[in-house]
Amino acid sequence: MSYAFYITMLEFIVVGHKARTDGNFNLNDLPGSGGRMDILCRCVNCALFLSHDLRRDVVIYLVLLGEPDAPRIVKFEGKNVRYLNPDERSSGSLIKKALEKSAIPRWRESTPGVWIRLGDFADLLEEVLTDKKSLFYLLEDGGDIRDEFKENMPEYTVFVMGDHTGMTPEEETVIQDLDAKTINVGPISLHADHCIILVNNEIDRTVTTG
Repeated sequence: MSYAFYITMLEFIVVGHKARTDGNFNLNDLPGSGGRMDILCRCVNCALFLSHDLRRDVVIYLVLLGEPDAPRIVKFEGKNVRYLNPDERSSGSLIKKALEKSAIPRWRESTPGVWIRLGDFADLLEEVLTDKKSLFYLLEDGGDIRDEFKENMPEYTVFVMGDHTGMTPEEETVIQDLDAKTINVGPISLHADHCIILVNNEIDRTVTTG
C-alpha cells in the first residue's frame, strides 16, 4: 500500500513563541536575530524532506509570536513548495519572503507553496480541524505513539508541538478543549525537529506494515 494513498494529509503545527514576525532578521544569525527562527527552519526541513524528494502529502504551519507584529502564521505545502533546499538558510529565506508580504486575515501566497496570514494558535486550530481529523499533542508524558497507531492509523492527522519553551498554559487549555490525544515519540525529551522526524518515521512504518 503506497504512503500517498493511505495518508491523505499529515499536518504539523509548531508554535514559535519568540520567532520574529517581520522579515528583519539575518539569515546568518537565525537563532539571535530571528528569535530562534532556526528551530522552525529545521522543523520545516524535517517535516518535508525525503532523500531526493519531498513529502507531498505533508503541510507544516509555523505560528510566529515574537516581535514586532505578532501573531503571524506561515504555511509550507509539500505538494506545491518550490525553491526549498534542505538547509536552514533556504527555509529561512522563504519565511523571510513570506513575512515581507503584507499579512491579512486570509492566506496570501508569497512563493509557490508558501503562504502567510494573520492569526494565532487558536485561530489556526479552528481553521485546520474538521470532524475527519485527529489532533495529537506531542509531549513527553503522553502515551506511546506506537501504541496509539498500532491498530488504527487515522487518515487525517494533525500534530501540534511547542518550540524550545514548550507550550504555555493558555495554549495547553486550547488543546485540551479540543480533546487532543497527548502522545510521545520516546521516553526522553527531544527537540521539536527530531520529534517530527520520528513521527514521520512511525507513520511510514505503520503504513508499510499495515
